[in-house]
Amino acid sequence: MYKTSFFKKSLLAVLAVFLYSCDKDFNAIGDGLVGDDHFGLESEKYDVIAFNQEVTSVQSNNMTPNALGIFDNPLFGTTTANFVTQVGLESYPPTIGLTPVIDSVKIEIPYFSHVTATDKDGNNTYELDSIYGDKNGKLKLSVYESGIQMRSSYFNNGSQLPQFYYTNQNTEFFNEKEGERLNNGGALENDEFYFNAKEVVIKTTNADKTVTTERKKPQMTLHLKKEFFQDKILKADASKLSAEDVFQEYFRGLYFNVEKSGSSPSNMALINFSEGKITIFYKAKTEATSDVESKKIVLNLKGASAATSNTANFLADARNPEYESAITTNVNKIVGDEKLYLKGGQGSLAIIKLFNQTDVMGYDEKGNVVNASNKVPDELDEIRYNVANKNWKVNEANLVFYIDATKMTGTEEPNRVYLYNFTDNTVLADYSSDPSSAYGGLITVGSDKRGKSYKIRITSHFRNLIKDATAKNVDLGLVVSQSATTLTFNALENKIQINDDPIEYFSVAPRTSVMNPLGTVLFGGKKGGSPDSEQEKKRLKLEVYYTKPN
Repeated sequence: MYKTSFFKKSLLAVLAVFLYSCDKDFNAIGDGLVGDDHFGLESEKYDVIAFNQEVTSVQSNNMTPNALGIFDNPLFGTTTANFVTQVGLESYPPTIGLTPVIDSVKIEIPYFSHVTATDKDGNNTYELDSIYGDKNGKLKLSVYESGIQMRSSYFNNGSQLPQFYYTNQNTEFFNEKEGERLNNGGALENDEFYFNAKEVVIKTTNADKTVTTERKKPQMTLHLKKEFFQDKILKADASKLSAEDVFQEYFRGLYFNVEKSGSSPSNMALINFSEGKITIFYKAKTEATSDVESKKIVLNLKGASAATSNTANFLADARNPEYESAITTNVNKIVGDEKLYLKGGQGSLAIIKLFNQTDVMGYDEKGNVVNASNKVPDELDEIRYNVANKNWKVNEANLVFYIDATKMTGTEEPNRVYLYNFTDNTVLADYSSDPSSAYGGLITVGSDKRGKSYKIRITSHFRNLIKDATAKNVDLGLVVSQSATTLTFNALENKIQINDDPIEYFSVAPRTSVMNPLGTVLFGGKKGGSPDSEQEKKRLKLEVYYTKPN
C-alpha cells in the first residue's frame, strides 16, 4: 500500500492548485482517496460474473429483532412469520401469598417507533418503524402455550453442541402447542389484531385525589386468559417455580401464530420480543396478618442475551413463479444472470466472481511469471503486471449494483446490502477498516425518492489480491442487510453443493439477511442486448481508478 501523511497530501494539493497542474504522475493520492471526485485519475472497468443462490431453511434462533406477521410482496411472494420464545420469572422463587385470586393478566411488548409530534398537553404522536406491507393491515393473532421444550445445547458423543432451530419448523411447533389460545381480550387483540401506533397513556387517581399520568411508547398489549395463569403460576407446586431450569421445563414458553384476518390486507413488524413481559395482577392474603393485598408477578420473555434460553423465528414463503424460477431453475453459473434477486429470511443471495478464475498463470510482486502452465494471463494477472512494472497505483475499486426500477415498482427496497467473503464466511478488509461510511452498501435514492443503486468499496480487498500473487480470489456474497453491526452467520439446515465441486459447500448465511424481510432486484453482470440497452448500461462491473504515469 502507498501510505501518505495527511500533511503531505494537503501540501501537495495546495501546490497542485497553485500551479494549475493536472499532471497524471501525481502519486501522492495513495491509499487515502475515497469518493466520487476522481479528477486526474483513469478508470478501468472489468466484467463480473454474478448469479443467484437460493437460501434454504436456515437457523433462526436467538435473533434480535424478530418478524411477526404476513408480508405480501408483489414481486417475491408472501412471507408468514411466526415466533416462539421461552419465558422466565423475574425472580425465583416468587412469594405468592395465601388464597391468591387473579384480577388480570396482560403481555406488553414495545414496538420500534419514533415521535413525530407533541401537543401542548404532552401527548405524543408516534410513527411505527419496521412495519412492512399495508400500514393499516390486520392479522388473526393467536398466542399459545408452547408444547416443545427449547434447549440451548445438546450432547452428541460426549460433546456439548449448540441447539439450533430453523425457519421451516413452524408446523412442528404449531402441532405441539398446548390448549386454547391465551389472548382473549377482544377482537382487536386477536382476530382483528393490528400494530397500533397510539401512545399508551395510563392515568391513576391517588389516595389524595391527585392524578398521576404514565406514558408508554406504542406497544403490543394483550390480555391473557386468567384461568391459565391461575393454575400454571399461582396454584403451581412450589418446586416448579424454584429455579430457571426447572421452570423452563415446566412452562415451555409462548408460541405466536398469525393468519389472515378475513379479507383484510395484512402486514409484518420487526419486534424486539426480549423487551416484553407478562404481568399477573392478583390479590392474596399475607401470612402474617391475613390482610388482602394487591400483588403482581412478572414473567420476562427471554431473548438472545439470556445464556440459558432460546427463541426461534419461523419464516414460510409462498414464492411468486418468476422469483422461484430465477433462484432455482434459471441460474447460470458460467456467464452469470442478467438479474440478481436478493431477499432476506429464507430467501436468496448473489454469488459474485471477480475476474476469470480458470487461468493459472500469474505474476509475483516483481512482475516475474509464476505458475506458468497456462500461457494466457487473465485480467488479474495483467493488473498485477501493470502495477509491478508500469507503476500503476490503485486509488479506488468499487462495485455498483443498479436497482431494476421497473421490477421494483410498488415494492419497498431494503436500505442496505452487505458484501462479504462468501468462500470463507468472513468480512472483507474494507469493511473491517470502516464499516460505517467508506465501505458503503447504503441505498442511493433519486429525486423521485426511489432507490437507484448500492455502491460498495472493495479497494483494500482488491489491493490485497494485487500485491500477493498467492492470494486466493475468493467468491463474494451479496445479501440484503438489516444491521451493519450484525456480522455473525446462521447455519443452513442442509449444506448445498456449489460450483459442482464436491468439497465446496454453501452452509451458512449472514444473520443480518435472515433478519430482514425485504428484497430487491439488481442488474447482474451478464452482457445483454445492444450497447444502448438498459441491461448493458447498468450491468454489474468492477470499476477501478488508477494513477498511471505517462
